[in-house]
Amino acid sequence: MRLILLGPPGAGKGTQAQRLVQKHGIVQLSTGDMLRAAVKAGTLVGLRAKAVMDRGELVPDDMVVTIVADRIGEPDAKNGFILDGFPRTVPQAVALDKMLKEKRLKLDGVIELRVDGSILQSRIENRMREAHARGDTLRSDDDPEVLKRRVDAYKEQTAPLVDYYRWQGTLKSVDGMRAIDEVEAAIHRALTEKPPIRKPAPKEPSPAKSSPQAPAQKARAAVGKPAAKVKPKAPAKAAKTAKTASKKPKTGAGKVKPAPARKAAAKSSKASSKGRSPARGKAAPRKSKR
Repeated sequence: MRLILLGPPGAGKGTQAQRLVQKHGIVQLSTGDMLRAAVKAGTLVGLRAKAVMDRGELVPDDMVVTIVADRIGEPDAKNGFILDGFPRTVPQAVALDKMLKEKRLKLDGVIELRVDGSILQSRIENRMREAHARGDTLRSDDDPEVLKRRVDAYKEQTAPLVDYYRWQGTLKSVDGMRAIDEVEAAIHRALTEKPPIRKPAPKEPSPAKSSPQAPAQKARAAVGKPAAKVKPKAPAKAAKTAKTASKKPKTGAGKVKPAPARKAAAKSSKASSKGRSPARGKAAPRKSKR
């Protein structure tokens, strides 16, 4: 399972990430931890990142993506991972998508923990009082002023990621103001429930067809119009054909051409009168008087 947790500081991402790690046997990948590990290991990208951080500059997106790519390729991330603190901007999200596509991987979900800013502020103040009462060391973000600056930075840089992943269809929003166990159950439902299949809306009938007044309107429109002129019909082809067939074929000037059978009989009679055989057309031999 490959996940991203989104939410402002103090929303409870760290608590929910640890529960997901234990439940699904995946690893939590923090950008800061990965950078420090790369620097400590002395990798090429780690040394480049160290030089940038020593100058007090932000590590470029391509370096961060390279470090993330190297980390998720390790054996303990084979079953999945939770990205904590990355991506922080839309360009980082685009670079992450490209990297995952090259590795033939995809995200199973992006969990957004929705919180109310004013309630979040009072939550931090309560946590500070409880830590003082127990004598615990305060966290670096357990300061109302520091928290306000971090929330403002989140709204400016990271909040656009909500719309980015919503457009992709991978965003799952959960109410982060509920109790810890309730938030955990809501995350589980968001990851396991399948979205309902949306049926296409039925097409609305045409106003001209559905309106009962349409025929009456057509009838009223037809009233007062001049009648169309009726053109005379052309004579039927059958009558013309019959008239043509009634005429006798002529040859020459008004002579009727004899039928083939009569012509052959006349020729045969003429040949026999000359003493020729009608079969061969030659003169018949004369009988001897002896």
